[in-house]
Amino acid sequence: MTREGHQVTTPALPTSRDASLTAWALAARAGDPDAVDQFVRALHRDVRRYVTYLGADPQTADDLAQDTFLRALGSLHRFEGRSSARTWLLAIARRAVIDSFRAAAARPRLADSDDWQLAAERAQPRGLPGFDDGIALDELLAELPEERREAFVLTQLLGLPYAEAALVSDCPIGTVRSRVARARSALIASLSDAERCGLPERRELVGAMA
Repeated sequence: MTREGHQVTTPALPTSRDASLTAWALAARAGDPDAVDQFVRALHRDVRRYVTYLGADPQTADDLAQDTFLRALGSLHRFEGRSSARTWLLAIARRAVIDSFRAAAARPRLADSDDWQLAAERAQPRGLPGFDDGIALDELLAELPEERREAFVLTQLLGLPYAEAALVSDCPIGTVRSRVARARSALIASLSDAERCGLPERRELVGAMA
């Protein structure tokens, strides 16, 4: 495509989703506004889901998603495609969440307010769109330690390879594998308990998780 007298070429998109997203990011870096739009549209849902499961309530998740994309678009000139664009973006989202929590912790607390970490844990949303058996799965994930929940969400719900999840989480790949395995074991145990108690909304998840 030609824009204001210079040629901007959007590359043909590869077949895999991550390769396509990376191609959009590189095209956006080169100045293609259509690629910027495609990049944001394609990844907005993943970013919002990720920050939500890191502890953001729905309204804060929207703000954090917007902050993530503003940070990413401001840093596109440094993105060279060494990792997938999705991995790069989720790492930015993680930093946005951490910065948000630090800012919240630094603000003066009201006398009757709960600790911000407890408030974030209690604000876990219910029934996120796009998750099978969303209500039950969300409740179970909320019971996991944060690091295991993050590893499980990145690899099992967002579909990142373990190596790329390790980049996002800034930890060794073996640590990610261990966290996912422990998260899976805890979820299966919780689901099995629910099955014995006859909870229908959780019982159907047992076979899928095992």
